[in-house]
Amino acid sequence: MLPRAVRCVVQGCASSRHIPSASFVTSASLRAARVKKVASDEDRVNYNDGYSFSDAPDPEHASYKYVTANDLERERYPPRRVKMLVRDFIEDSLYNPHYGYFSKQATIFTAVEPLEFNSIKNMAAFEAEVAERYASYGVDGDGPGKQIWHTPTELFKPWYGRALARCLVSEYLLKYFPYEDFVLYEIGAGNGTLALDMLDYIRQEYPDVYDRTRYNIIEISENLANLQKQKLQSTHPCVTVHNKSIFRWDVREPAPCYFVAMEVIDNFAHDIVRYDLRTLEPYQGVITIDSKGDFSTYYTKITDPLISSFLGLRRYLNHPPPISRLLKLSSTFRTFYANLPFAPNLSPPEFVPTRLLTLLRTLRQHFPRHRLLLSDFSSLPDTIPGVNAPVVQTRYQNTTVPCTTLLVKQGYFDIFFPTDFEKLRDMYEHVLAQPRPLTDSELLEPRPTPLSMTASPLAEGNSFFSSYHPKNRRSPVDGITSSSGLPVGERKSAVYSHTEFMKTYADLGKTRLRSGENPLLDTYENVKFLF
Repeated sequence: MLPRAVRCVVQGCASSRHIPSASFVTSASLRAARVKKVASDEDRVNYNDGYSFSDAPDPEHASYKYVTANDLERERYPPRRVKMLVRDFIEDSLYNPHYGYFSKQATIFTAVEPLEFNSIKNMAAFEAEVAERYASYGVDGDGPGKQIWHTPTELFKPWYGRALARCLVSEYLLKYFPYEDFVLYEIGAGNGTLALDMLDYIRQEYPDVYDRTRYNIIEISENLANLQKQKLQSTHPCVTVHNKSIFRWDVREPAPCYFVAMEVIDNFAHDIVRYDLRTLEPYQGVITIDSKGDFSTYYTKITDPLISSFLGLRRYLNHPPPISRLLKLSSTFRTFYANLPFAPNLSPPEFVPTRLLTLLRTLRQHFPRHRLLLSDFSSLPDTIPGVNAPVVQTRYQNTTVPCTTLLVKQGYFDIFFPTDFEKLRDMYEHVLAQPRPLTDSELLEPRPTPLSMTASPLAEGNSFFSSYHPKNRRSPVDGITSSSGLPVGERKSAVYSHTEFMKTYADLGKTRLRSGENPLLDTYENVKFLF
């Protein structure tokens, strides 16, 4: 049994009834062809309405109320007769407090005792050991099974957490100790295992640093937040758990801090964008849910500010949209192509990481002096059709089942995306480079720190000693110098493969098998780090 993104799966899907899109609107013209006499929901058939030859939206859908995931938080059951952006549908499916996947269905695999890697013969024996521990959760009955999945934190505890702690402590000792506290923020902390392993390591190896440590967890799930408090706060009083979404964070952290996000952004909601192949105008995807719980997708001109902002940022960074070069260069060729028999009028669906952009803006606004350590999947197998498309899967009778559509029953399916780390790095550095307006308290009472200088602003004087500014350094924060005493700015983030990162910071001898193989290096080839 391998991690959720690389383990073997059975083809098929136990999805809810859905109507996928092939045009501006979907299934409107085909609904009339359905059998009119339906005895009950159980008797209804999942027709293959994969193609539509009409650009006219269903008039009934036009009257549906427009809602967001925030609007649906008070709903105890999935809504009917509503429409929403794709990202709101994904967020509602995953995070609704009453029926969301992570709120009610997901169980994080946790081994009671850490694996004794040095006593395991080889990779086959390692996988068999993991499968045996999965089997300890019992056999699924009828209906959706236990939604069990695991992270490298749980699988390689405590060594994975210790590697991350070694990385962050080394940066802290180099830059801030003993003048600043060691402040950490973790989002999506799961069972709290990563925090526990990191803090145990810091207390054991760096007691002076531990005395100055403040560990904050930002957790959207109330159940997981309570579990983290029980697991951590009695052992490590420096831990504070904030039960709220990072997208609603409104407290500014003025101190230098480290922001940790391990296998979190893969579950961040995306929007769907498609391009009119005649005009290259982008359209946003909207999902409708009718009175019977059936889904439809249609596309409208972009009106959402977040989608518009993302596309504008992408143009600025020269990240091209996924459209053929010939189609972009020649309007004549686009007209010829669009007039071909059965040619689509829209480009393939592209899933754009709009919620990820929201996170970057939150970091810039509320954590101005943070350092980001982020890891997640860079590629995934068994994705649904589309560009940068997610894996949609569930467990049924102890078997992981991938789906071929996003439109599935809310709360019963995991939806997770790959991340293009090189594009993420470009977005991240650009967002951080934007000027942030100072608050009234910052203007009246600047935060005192031994690293401050009386000369200001540094941003204007950073070329006093040299006109050369390295491309791998950010512009300096006013009033704060580097450890050298010069205003050269923080080092920009870089992308590392999972193997490169672990070879640098992990104690690889602790996870080496008797055969010499090392699952910590070999299991996560589709994972990268941003640091």
